[in-house]
Amino acid sequence: MMFKRFSDLTSVHFVGIGGAGMSGIAEVLLDYDLRVTGCDRASSETTDRLARLGVELQEGHSPNHLEGTDLVVISSAVSRQVPEVAEAQERGIPVVRRAEMLAELMRLKYGIAVAGTHGKTTTT
Repeated sequence: MMFKRFSDLTSVHFVGIGGAGMSGIAEVLLDYDLRVTGCDRASSETTDRLARLGVELQEGHSPNHLEGTDLVVISSAVSRQVPEVAEAQERGIPVVRRAEMLAELMRLKYGIAVAGTHGKTTTT
């Protein structure tokens, strides 16, 4: 189930927030003044940085992490049997993959893609 409108969101929970793609999206959502929560199996430099930025983090997985959540974002590495995901589906909270959330963010902005054999790094 996809959420209806980005502007309707107030709180987003990330399962597997310590991953490179997930943590970046979480940071962007903080800039939209959303409440961002997340969990991962273990703490890391990435999760420590997210905590300093204002993300509410939990170690491990529990359905209790979903309080007040409008949307759950999962990476492709996360099974739908993980407690938060199963509980979100039970409660009717939309669960989307990281790629879907990224697509929604790109819909709100102008995107530019740089491709080719040479010059991509120089361009950025």
